[in-house]
Amino acid sequence: MPADGVLPPSAAACPGCIATPVRAAELPLPDARLSLSLPGIHCQACIATVERALEAVPGVRSARVNLTLRRAMVDAAPDMTAADLIPVVEAAGYEVHELDQGALQATATDRAGRDLLMRMAVAGFASMNVMLLSVSVWSGADAATRDMFHWISAAIVFPAIAFSAQPFFRSAWSALKARRLNMDVPIVLAIVLALVTSLWETMLSGHHAYFDAAIALTFFLLGGRYLDHRTRAAARSAAEELTALEVPRALRFEDGAPREVAVADLRVGDLLLVRPGGRMPVDGAVVEGHSELDRSLLTGETVPVAAVPGQAVSAGEVNLTGPLTIRASAVGQDTSLHRMADLVAIAESGRSNYNSLADSAAKLYAPGVHILAALSFLGWYLATWDGRTALNVAAAVLIITCPCALGLAVPAVTTAASGRLFRQGLLIKSATALERLAAVDTVVFDKTGTLTAGAPEVVNLSAVDPGAVAVARALAEGSAHPLSRAIARAAEAAGIAAAEVTGIVEVPGYGTEGTLPDGRRVRLGRAPWVGAEAGAQTEAWLGIGGAAPVAFGFADRLRPGAAEVVVALQAAGQDVILLSGDSTGPVADLARRLGIANWEAEALPQDKAARIAELAAQGRHVLMVGDGLNDTAALAAAHVSISPASALDAARVASDIVLLGTDLAPVSEALRTGREAVKRIRENFRIATVYNIVAVPLAAAGLCTPLIAALAMSVSSISVSLNALRLK
Repeated sequence: MPADGVLPPSAAACPGCIATPVRAAELPLPDARLSLSLPGIHCQACIATVERALEAVPGVRSARVNLTLRRAMVDAAPDMTAADLIPVVEAAGYEVHELDQGALQATATDRAGRDLLMRMAVAGFASMNVMLLSVSVWSGADAATRDMFHWISAAIVFPAIAFSAQPFFRSAWSALKARRLNMDVPIVLAIVLALVTSLWETMLSGHHAYFDAAIALTFFLLGGRYLDHRTRAAARSAAEELTALEVPRALRFEDGAPREVAVADLRVGDLLLVRPGGRMPVDGAVVEGHSELDRSLLTGETVPVAAVPGQAVSAGEVNLTGPLTIRASAVGQDTSLHRMADLVAIAESGRSNYNSLADSAAKLYAPGVHILAALSFLGWYLATWDGRTALNVAAAVLIITCPCALGLAVPAVTTAASGRLFRQGLLIKSATALERLAAVDTVVFDKTGTLTAGAPEVVNLSAVDPGAVAVARALAEGSAHPLSRAIARAAEAAGIAAAEVTGIVEVPGYGTEGTLPDGRRVRLGRAPWVGAEAGAQTEAWLGIGGAAPVAFGFADRLRPGAAEVVVALQAAGQDVILLSGDSTGPVADLARRLGIANWEAEALPQDKAARIAELAAQGRHVLMVGDGLNDTAALAAAHVSISPASALDAARVASDIVLLGTDLAPVSEALRTGREAVKRIRENFRIATVYNIVAVPLAAAGLCTPLIAALAMSVSSISVSLNALRLK
């Protein structure tokens, strides 16, 4: 050991014992966490396919797909971006979009549901213990034993209700501050009066206390509140989903070279590079480049539009074939996509003003209960001049008339009806959707992706010479254009192999060209480029040397059940309207095929929302069925709305009901179930009313003990639940 007691470096016990400075630049960077929206996945096989494709990419640590949210969460190397993964998922056959993870944090957990469940568990546990003590009192416990059981019950119930009943206290206080009554006001009054009366009786060694009734009432009502919450547990803010679809990064030209920057740093006038497959980060105009734009998410147009210098572009559109230089004219909150999110938020807040049947009943029920309790107190006090007796009778009236049955009337029916519709392929998200369905008299359908499958298919392949089809397939397989992919699929299904074509190149904005073995040039693309004259129908043209061009016609095939649901709705007296952002020709053709007389084409997102508002102003109750971003504001503005499971996240979130399968037939069943559900809700209200007519005289006459009050509440609640089960 050296004299100074310090070992030289060579004498260290292990190499790691020697501290060496580490520069910040040498520290490992944290992994990137990327979020991808996958609107097209629908089963376990889809999940496995996407996860395998992503995990095969070098640099991807893990990939997990959530089927419910249709979202993939990817942990990857720090330098990896969503742009590296999107082509991989598309190659696996799935539509994919980048999501901004920061914009989705608010929807990550269901805190409200967990909070209600925890409060219900506390109330249930306390209720079981207090009921055991009450059984002893009802069985004959007397004097000091009875008082001891009452004090123990008080020690359990007061803190349990102080915690568990907070949702009712907050709701009642908010209503009273606004100088109105809701169903929670009589609930809170009954609970508080039961506790005060019971404590007073316990202090005076009284025979009866209502601790058991108060905690049982809290438990039953929390159960109803939780059922109500679960019916809309899938609901999230559509405006947040739209915001998440905005591109978080962009390529801005700086000193003549593109550099990746955050979209938040962009300014009006910036020059941006948008690569093929990229989404427009801002509104602007094309300065340089030729390509095609996929506007289907925003406008519903099935056919891509040409992008040439001077062409206006909007945030959210997809650049398909060639690089484009864009000059920004609107950024951030001024973009069309962000304005659409604002439109959705406004529409959502307007629909939240819907007055439910339970709230309507509360306006009549709450004052009636309070008047009855006050009259009972006054009558008994004048008859006996005994404040204790009068208060006990008033408490009994409040407890026995407390709207436990009314509190369960709507959630019980909603849960039963939701189960019935779920088995038929419909997921109910909103608590009042069934009530609103019952009032529907007008049904508005979007076209692309709703009444149709949203993918073009060749309609005249059998009329085209097989040799031309073989050449077209060879050219189509060299392009990612939607019409090219449709030709390739149709040729493969017909068993026609691709011809030998060399030197295939894609000319952005025009089409694909190549050379046959005999030297003839072949082209597949737009009519003017091939030397043909464009028609009204959606077409792609094939030119082979100097021969006359050959047209491939396209149509969007009908979604299963589309024709049947239109017929069923019209037979039921519903007014059916087709409202689409697609061009006039395809919309008119679809309306003719389905027998829809009232239709409108080339409708922008704000036009759709305005049309829904116009119908509402006429007193119509509109059901909107749509699937795209261009439908989101209309879905939120409609009286009630449905979107297919294949829709974008934002459209599904804005809707009240999600169609889980591909068949549209259950839409008409939803309307019928909605009418039946409202019928059962009204029956439950009548059951609760009859119960009160029988029970109130008993309570007012002083014949209602805590045991009778508890039994009466249970009987009314069970009756309401059994009536709701008839929906199944």
